[in-house]
Amino acid sequence: MSLINTQIKPFKAKAYHNGQFITVTDNDLKGKWSVVFFYPADFSFVCPTELGDLADHYEEFKKMGVEIYSVSTDTHFVHKGWHDASDTIKKIQFPMVGDPSGKISRDFNVLIEEDGVALRGTFVINPEGQIKLYEIHDLGIGRSATELIRKIQAAQYVATHKGQVCPASWKPGNETLAPSLDLVGKI
Repeated sequence: MSLINTQIKPFKAKAYHNGQFITVTDNDLKGKWSVVFFYPADFSFVCPTELGDLADHYEEFKKMGVEIYSVSTDTHFVHKGWHDASDTIKKIQFPMVGDPSGKISRDFNVLIEEDGVALRGTFVINPEGQIKLYEIHDLGIGRSATELIRKIQAAQYVATHKGQVCPASWKPGNETLAPSLDLVGKI
C-alpha cells in the first residue's frame, strides 16, 4: 500500500538539536513543509555524506519553509556523540531524532526488523501532515540534497497552483502542464 497522501502517524521522540536534547512529535511537523530523512546508523559510511549534503543545503531548505528531521534507530545520546566527534556532522543544524525502539521507522515502512536499522527513506510532508512524496533506497545508495530540493519545489508548486502539474525535470520558472483532453497524445 502506498503512503502517498496518508497522514503521518503520531510519534514522540527525543532528538539532539543545537546543543540540546529536545522532544519532537508529529505535531511539530504540521503547519510547515517537512522532510523526514531516515538513515541506517551514526558513525557509518554513506550516512555522513548524506547528512553533510543536507547540512550544506540547509539554508535553501529553510528559505523554502522546510524543516529537516534526520532519523536513525540510534539514541539522541549517540547523535550528540557523533555530532561532537565528526566535523561533517558538526555542520548539522536540524534536529537529529533518535528512534531506538524503531517505532517511527516501522510506521514509515523503512525498518529492517532483523537488523534494527532503517533503510534510506526520504519523506516530504506537507503542512497538513500528509506524505506528498517519498523514496526509499537500499543501504548502499546515497541521496542528493539538490534532487530533493527540486522535488520539494515541484510539490510546493503543485500544492499552490491547482490544476497544474510539473513535468519531468521541472524547475521553478519552467513551464508546467494543465492536464486536459486537448493534451492527450500531444506530449
